[in-house]
Amino acid sequence: MDTREVAAEYRMAKWAQTIQARKQCGQSIKEFCKSSGISRNAYFYWQRKLRAAACSEIQETASKESNCLIPNGWAQLKSMKTDRAVTIEVSGCRITTTAETDLELLAKVCRALRSL
Repeated sequence: MDTREVAAEYRMAKWAQTIQARKQCGQSIKEFCKSSGISRNAYFYWQRKLRAAACSEIQETASKESNCLIPNGWAQLKSMKTDRAVTIEVSGCRITTTAETDLELLAKVCRALRSL
């Protein structure tokens, strides 16, 4: 890891602490930035960067664990052993699955529903 990467990680960690402190104190972003001497533009810039980094990390982890069967933006649930059916409702569409449901087909259906 070179100096730039270390510095970038340090800044991300400091801004994560700053954003968490704002959430814990209960002030609005405008009030917090004014009282802390932080530019609102800087606050929102780092908030976007932190969210993007978190989303990238989640997607990488999910794709490694699930062999890409889960559409982006969805979370993988732990496997459930049950004889009962599970019903999923997305955007007004209802899907009922059982233990015999083809996971690849289910993933394709979920991707199609997500695009609606």
